[in-house]
Amino acid sequence: MEKIERQIQTVIVTGPTGAVGTALCSRLLQAGCTVVAVCRPGSPRAVALPKDANLYVVACDAANLADLPQCMAAAGLPVQADAFFHLAWAHTIGAGRNDMPAQIENIRYTIDAVRTAAAMGCRVFVGTGSQAEYGRVDGVLRADTPTNPENGYGMAKLCAGQMSRTEAAALGMDHVWARILSVYGPHDGPNTMISATIQKLLAGQCPDLTAGEQKWDYLYSADAADALYRMACHGRSGAVYPVGSGTARPLREYIETLRDAIDLALPLGLGKIPYGPQQVMFLQADITQLAADTGFAPRTAFADGIRATIAWAKTQKQTN
Repeated sequence: MEKIERQIQTVIVTGPTGAVGTALCSRLLQAGCTVVAVCRPGSPRAVALPKDANLYVVACDAANLADLPQCMAAAGLPVQADAFFHLAWAHTIGAGRNDMPAQIENIRYTIDAVRTAAAMGCRVFVGTGSQAEYGRVDGVLRADTPTNPENGYGMAKLCAGQMSRTEAAALGMDHVWARILSVYGPHDGPNTMISATIQKLLAGQCPDLTAGEQKWDYLYSADAADALYRMACHGRSGAVYPVGSGTARPLREYIETLRDAIDLALPLGLGKIPYGPQQVMFLQADITQLAADTGFAPRTAFADGIRATIAWAKTQKQTN
């Protein structure tokens, strides 16, 4: 099958300030792209974005993406682009995952993003979904694995992927959907298991954890960013790609590696937290098709990625 080749020069990125977003901006700049990073007005996390002459920060709320062309024009930027990466999504953790009206709004914002991308002449729209679209699955996750989401977040991500694909096709624009598993790295939110555990251990405290028996697939943020960039350049229109390292290990092994990178003597509270009623016990992506279509291969071993993440976390403790 012939490889897809798209020339990507100017790109739009919504949700650019998290672990994947900042890494994606860096990857795009490395590739020589001009990057328009779309942030919430007054976003305190915008300072995390790379400082580069080819990166432009434009303030525009996800609820107002239809106004993005006007916002760009007001900033003196050309209102055109080659690719649109939509990472913005509200209510991703905790009780917000089942805030159904809020999740429905996320779907609407995704459709607005597709329409705006098409209006700006983008050749491809890359949306970021989630493993939550699948629900609990015992096997390796593929594009054709049945989807049975168990919370509003997963339901909305699944719907957003399906609706945005249909909308993009109607507008004559390519569409690629990434179902991202578990990503860690610098600029991650403070409430993820990895981030919270790092903070506890850096403070010399014992983190309360589950027994860590679940098999898990972790991917470093820079590798996830590379996957998204490659999807824009080479991904097949209409494709869904699970994004992970392609390997699974017991969660406790990741946690022990994390602890060892900080202080071998620190205790871990494994088993202090019971598993939840909807606990996923096996998570692994099949990246065979992603690799075949785009040439993607994860490059960062967890031990290396977690050291970089810890080093970043230490800088945050010094500045707070």
